[in-house]
Amino acid sequence: MKTRTLLYALLVLTFSCNDDKKAEPTTPKYVEELHSYAKPNASVIKHLDLNIDVDFDKQIIDGVASYTIENNNATEIVLDAKFLNIASVEADGQNTEFELGAFDEQLGQALTIKISEDTKTVAVHYQTTSKTEALQWLNPQQTADKTHPFLFTQGQAILTRSWIPIQDSPQIRITYNATVKVPSELMAVMSAQNPKQKTADGVYKFTMKQPISPYLMALAVGDLEYKAVSQRTGVYAEKSMIDKAHSEFSDMEKMVVAAENLYGAYDWEQFDVIVLPPSFPFGGMENPRLTFATPTVIAGDKSLTSLIAHELAHSWSGNLVTNATWNDFWLNEGFTVYFEVRIMEALYGKDRANMIALIGRQDLEEEVEGFKDEPEMTKLKLDLSDKNPDDGMNSIAYDKGYLFLRTLEETVGREKFDAFLKGYFKTNAFSTVTTEGFIDYLNTNLLEPNSIDFNVNEWVYESGVPENQAKIVSDKFNNAERILNEFIANKAVDVSKTKDWTTQEWVYFIRNFPETITTEDLERFDKAFNFTNSSNSHIAMVWYEQAINHDYHGNNVDQNIEDFLIRVGRRWYVSTLFKAYKRNDKVDEALAIYKKSRPNYHSVTANTIDEMLGYNE
Repeated sequence: MKTRTLLYALLVLTFSCNDDKKAEPTTPKYVEELHSYAKPNASVIKHLDLNIDVDFDKQIIDGVASYTIENNNATEIVLDAKFLNIASVEADGQNTEFELGAFDEQLGQALTIKISEDTKTVAVHYQTTSKTEALQWLNPQQTADKTHPFLFTQGQAILTRSWIPIQDSPQIRITYNATVKVPSELMAVMSAQNPKQKTADGVYKFTMKQPISPYLMALAVGDLEYKAVSQRTGVYAEKSMIDKAHSEFSDMEKMVVAAENLYGAYDWEQFDVIVLPPSFPFGGMENPRLTFATPTVIAGDKSLTSLIAHELAHSWSGNLVTNATWNDFWLNEGFTVYFEVRIMEALYGKDRANMIALIGRQDLEEEVEGFKDEPEMTKLKLDLSDKNPDDGMNSIAYDKGYLFLRTLEETVGREKFDAFLKGYFKTNAFSTVTTEGFIDYLNTNLLEPNSIDFNVNEWVYESGVPENQAKIVSDKFNNAERILNEFIANKAVDVSKTKDWTTQEWVYFIRNFPETITTEDLERFDKAFNFTNSSNSHIAMVWYEQAINHDYHGNNVDQNIEDFLIRVGRRWYVSTLFKAYKRNDKVDEALAIYKKSRPNYHSVTANTIDEMLGYNE
């Protein structure tokens, strides 16, 4: 009797425990996303088959996006769409109901598609429109060769939804295949396996077998040529640019080797760069296998190629291990700046690496000052509720993030820190990470095992820059500052003292002009060094800023600034100069130029300057 009672009690306890286990809530795979309508914990896309026609006459993309989905017994799947015409939708090959929700200026619309609990595929037939923000259609005069039109996309942060209906959250990673039809005289390339030559019929097929976040979906179409640097690196550009680009980026293979020596194998097989027309809004965009780059980095002396090192570093920090949400953006960029500086140190020495880091430190000081009325925006972990994720893409994420990691490195020692980072990339490969997930990993794998007390929460969750920050020193910058003061004091310039200066030294020299500098000093410098006509875009940009700040009008500088702003669409450069006009109460001058330059800008740049200058078409 006792035995039966005991057995019965054990059975009841066993089933009770099982029931308790069933009752336990499961942890959602995807975290809450402020900037996407998608509900991936219910139904999520896993693979995309894209079949599109690129129509330059109508300036639209027309086609179908077919998705393989993971369905957790859901009766609907929600995609993001913005400025798209949705013609029809299918679920498992059969027409199904769909609805476009209310339009939001930042997020676009929720595309809600009716499915059954066992639906495995969804296909959306759609067209882009004239308002599509990701696409920039360029006429021949806006290209380098001026013979054929050009198209490129820019998806980061949440613009992919404006050229493909998609679940546009960085934590949703997908593989994709694409068939793209373009005019036969043009070539199409994507963030995927790419052709090296034009096809006869203008049809191109692409495969991306590694899962990537939607913001890394990218397409460019133009009269392109390819030139290899090594078996796994090379450049695409228009004919008139291909040799310049190849020469400028000839260290690409060395950069890949240096990166692999630091943090493990390059997992994307190919690392190519396409040089786009000058309206491209960023210095570079790290689209997997094919970095998009601005021609403003081609200086003729490889002095601005740290940008290529930066985009390469994203192959680990950003593309391989991705910020889960845009509130965690610093995980992409802070790590990448740190990695970029390490690559540059490995190839060109500590002096050059420290100069790059110090220029970033100056940028950080200016950014913190600019946010003095919004100190919460100087935190690494952001709260971008009701904000465009673009608002967090600034020096805080890049340079405060870098400084945090460099301070960690100097605290624990480089050998331990390198081992930690290598393990972090390997452990989290092809996945996404939140700030909290990174901090847990940091504590478990670096700080606690080494009994290190570090103010992580202050760095990540509080405003400003903590006092325990790495001190970055450059003897070359100290020398540049000494020479600057000497030239001003003596009212004379000795050009022999600046012989063989790097771009970084010139930038530091110009950026550190005192507030009291006179137009006579500026004229003297311009006569000696011809800054106004510099072919180096970074030097020209910082010089033009100083000309605006100090009312210097010599050497036809006003016309050169206008020409620069009309020709170059790189948002950093453009916003720096328009900000200088605004800061110096010259908004009318700025608007006069902007009305001419705006048609050449991608929406990313135009939206920033519209808001800055209060411009309405």
